[in-house]
Amino acid sequence: MTSIHGPAAPDPRTRLARLPQLQHWLMVSLIGTLALLLLGFSAKLLPHVLSIELALDESLTDHQLPVLNAIGIGLSTIFSPPGAVVILALSFCFLLFVRRAPVNAFAFTGLAAFCWLSSEIFKIIVAEPRPNGALLDHPLLAEVGNNSFPSGHTTFIASFAIACYLLARGTRWQRTTAIAGIVAVVIMGTARLYVSGHYLTDVIGSVILASTAAVFFTGLWNLIGLDILNRLPWIDRLGPIPPVARPRVAH
Repeated sequence: MTSIHGPAAPDPRTRLARLPQLQHWLMVSLIGTLALLLLGFSAKLLPHVLSIELALDESLTDHQLPVLNAIGIGLSTIFSPPGAVVILALSFCFLLFVRRAPVNAFAFTGLAAFCWLSSEIFKIIVAEPRPNGALLDHPLLAEVGNNSFPSGHTTFIASFAIACYLLARGTRWQRTTAIAGIVAVVIMGTARLYVSGHYLTDVIGSVILASTAAVFFTGLWNLIGLDILNRLPWIDRLGPIPPVARPRVAH
């Protein structure tokens, strides 16, 4: 529809109807996955890499401050799996029922949740043991298990930051959101090292994973996202759902 002032502005409630997509998104996703596995198994199986990373964790435990201890433990608690689920649920409900934007709600929450939950697959495959608290001077959190790589906390923050950036893309908040997301990832990654919950490669792997999973999700969403939403009953009563663009058939 057009007006005397020109074409109508796109509805911001359908901003995420089509996500920015790399041309060879499947190939990029595969390369990212292989790089992630190479990093994870290198950190787990190469003794000199493990010793360097453990030394970094130990150096952080030697310079603890009460305020930093509270921040590190607080972030680890708030953004634990239950906290992440609550944040995703609140984000989804806000976009769906307050902003009346079902497209944005499903795309935003779907991307953040998909990228975050993908970390569980690599935790199982790599099965890297957590930093050994007995080898550290003052570990704040004595976490155990063979699920160190990658960091789930950092993966969640990186995934949520990517989703926020895509939602803000093309608006005056784009640059601010990008900077805030990068800062949040750095803070969370540092906090997880500070409390001795992870190694540095776990944090780096989290960023690679979130980026790789986001590339895959955007391609998948652009293929079937709107088609699925158009099949959901009553969803269009909560907000606009663009029709699926079908290729024209020549007669």
